[in-house]
Amino acid sequence: MSFKYSVGENSKLVDETIKKLGEENVVERIWKKDHTVWSNDPTEISNRLGWLDSVDVTGRSVKEINEFVDEVREAGFTHALLMGMGGSSLAPEVFRLTFGVKEGYLDLSVLDSTHPEVVMDYAKKLNPATTLYIVSTKSGGTVETFSFMKFFYNYVLHILGNEEVGKHFVAITDPGSGLQKVAEELKFRKIFLNDPNIGGRFSALSLFGIVPAALVGVDIEKFLSLAKDETLNCKKSGKEISQNVAAIAGAIIGALGNKGIDKLTYIISPKFSYIGAWIEQLIAESTGKIGKGILPVDLESIEAPEFYSSDRLFVYIKLKDDSTYDSKVEKLKSAGFPILELELEHKLELGMQFFLWEFATAVTGWVMQIQPYDQPNVEQAKIVARKMMNAYQEKGKLPELTPAFEEKGIKVYGDVKSKSIDKVLESFLADCKSGKSYVAIQAYLNPTKETTDALQKLRTLIQKKYKVATTLGFGPRFLHSTGQLHKGDAGNGYFIQFTSGIEEDLPIPENPGEESTAITFGILIKAQALGDRQALIDNKRKVITIDLGSNVINSLRQL
Repeated sequence: MSFKYSVGENSKLVDETIKKLGEENVVERIWKKDHTVWSNDPTEISNRLGWLDSVDVTGRSVKEINEFVDEVREAGFTHALLMGMGGSSLAPEVFRLTFGVKEGYLDLSVLDSTHPEVVMDYAKKLNPATTLYIVSTKSGGTVETFSFMKFFYNYVLHILGNEEVGKHFVAITDPGSGLQKVAEELKFRKIFLNDPNIGGRFSALSLFGIVPAALVGVDIEKFLSLAKDETLNCKKSGKEISQNVAAIAGAIIGALGNKGIDKLTYIISPKFSYIGAWIEQLIAESTGKIGKGILPVDLESIEAPEFYSSDRLFVYIKLKDDSTYDSKVEKLKSAGFPILELELEHKLELGMQFFLWEFATAVTGWVMQIQPYDQPNVEQAKIVARKMMNAYQEKGKLPELTPAFEEKGIKVYGDVKSKSIDKVLESFLADCKSGKSYVAIQAYLNPTKETTDALQKLRTLIQKKYKVATTLGFGPRFLHSTGQLHKGDAGNGYFIQFTSGIEEDLPIPENPGEESTAITFGILIKAQALGDRQALIDNKRKVITIDLGSNVINSLRQL
C-alpha cells in the first residue's frame, strides 16, 4: 500500500499535530491501552480496546472456524442469511460484496432492514433446507436482530420441524449475552463467543467479521496475516511515524475537523467501494458526539470542483490497476482541496484497511478530544421507539402525527413554509449554508435498486444546487451507523425523512417456537421512524418527514 497526502494551506497545522502526536507518545499509549489518551474516566474505554488484539485473538480460532465451514458445506448448506445491525452486519456485507462467493462455499445475504417486504423477500428467496441462519449481535438483545431471529426460527420450524430447526441456526455474540442463553436452549448448531472487550463498530477483524468471511470462501489465514502487517505499521512512532499511515491519517482528519473541514468524502475504486459503508459507521459513531463530529460521506456523486465547498477533505482509496476516478481526483487536487490518497495492491488488503481506519479513528478522537468508544445518543431514538411500541400494545395504534399538508398522495410533516410538493424541499433547505451544512436523506423504505437510484438522483440534485455534503441511509440500518452523529454533532444537518405505506405486513412472534404475536415488522419500522424523528427534534435538529404513500418511485419523481 502506498500513501500520500496534500493539505495545502493547512500543512503547518498538520505538521504541528503530527509533532504533538509524537511528543505526547500517543501511539505508544494507545497500544498500552491507556484510557487517558481520550478521557480521565475509563468508563466505556478500558473494556473497549480489545480491537487492538483482534487479529491475534481471532487467529487462534482459525482452525475452529475452518472446521465449522467444512462441516456446514458437507451438510449441504449452500446459502447463509446473516441477521444483525451495525457492526454485526456491515463487515460481513463488505466481505460478500468485495470477494463474491468462492465455488462450493455459502452465498451470504445480510438482513438489516425491518421493512416487512425485505423480510418476506428473504423468506421466499432462500430455501430453509439449504440455508444457514446466522444471528449476530454483541449485546444479544438488539430488537431488530431478535425480531429477525424469532421470525425465521418459526418459519424454519414450520417447514423443517422441531428436530431439524436448531441445526440451521448459528449465533455470534458476547459471552453471557441473552442470545447465548437462547441459542443454548434452542440447540443452535454452533455458538461463537467473541472477545467481549471489542465494541461493535471495531469488530470487523473479530469473529463477527471473520466467521462470515470464511463462509463465503475468503482465505482467512492469509487475510489475517496481511491485517497483522498493518497492526505492526500502526506501532511505528518517533522517527518512523511517517510510515504509520493510520496515525498520520487520523491526525490530519482530526486537525482539519477542528477547523470545520469536517465532511470526510470518500472516493473509492468501484470494486472496493463496499468498504465505504463500514468506514461510515466507524467514523460517524465514534466522532459524532458532544457537539462535534466528522461526517463521513459515502457514495456521493463525484462532481467537478465547483460543486464542493471549503468543508471537504477527500479520501481516495484506489486499487492499483484501476484509474476510474484518477482524472476527477486530479481536478479536485488542482483546485486545492485537501486529499488523502491510498493505493492498494489487491483486494485482500481489505483487512489492512479495516485495522488502518480503526486506528486512524482512535487518533482522530485524541486530536478532537472525543471519546470514540461510547454512543451517548444512540439510545435516545430506541427509548422513544420503545415507548411508541408500548403505546401500540396498550392502545392498538401508534401515535398519529398531523400533516402540515397533503398533495398528490404525499403527506408532509414538520414546520414547512411552502404548502406545495413542488416547492417543499426548496423551502426546507432555503437557509442551508454551503461550507457548513449537510443534508441527510433517511429512507424508511424497502431499499430496492429502483428506490436507491431515485434517492441518489435526488441526493445529487441537492448536492449540486446547494453545494453541500449529502448522505443517504436506509432505516433502521443507519440508526446503528450515522444515527449517533445526527443527534450528537454540531447540529448543522438538515434531515429529510421518507416513509411509505406498507402493502403486506408480517407478524413478529413474541417468542421462538410460539405462535403468539403482539407486534408486526410494519409497526416496528414505523415506530423506529417516529422515534428517530422525535429524537432529532429533541436535539433541536431541522427535520421534515415525507410520507410517499403507496407509489414510492412516482412520489419521489414529484419531489
